[in-house]
Amino acid sequence: MPLFLADAWHQCPFEYFREGVEIYRIFSGAPELALLRYAPGASVPRHLHTGVETILVLEGSQSDEYGHYGPGSLVVNPAGSVHSVSSQEGCVVLIQWTSPVQIL
Repeated sequence: MPLFLADAWHQCPFEYFREGVEIYRIFSGAPELALLRYAPGASVPRHLHTGVETILVLEGSQSDEYGHYGPGSLVVNPAGSVHSVSSQEGCVVLIQWTSPVQIL
């Protein structure tokens, strides 16, 4: 994937993940690596991280209880952390997680 960051990810075949959010799985296993594409106004309810989650915002922006993150933002959510995520304008993020989240 040498051109991945040069917008080649726009061509990835995304599929349904949850209401308003699509996923393209780059690597399934532990850790998992994927792209998430949020539609404008989409959100993920409050959840607990059972492992470490790392997010790089590629396009658009997303917010949680701790801040607002635009393109180039790197967010690390440690194991045991809790938050909800929303994207008013829509966004695409590169996400890596070591274990699944638990919806609260």
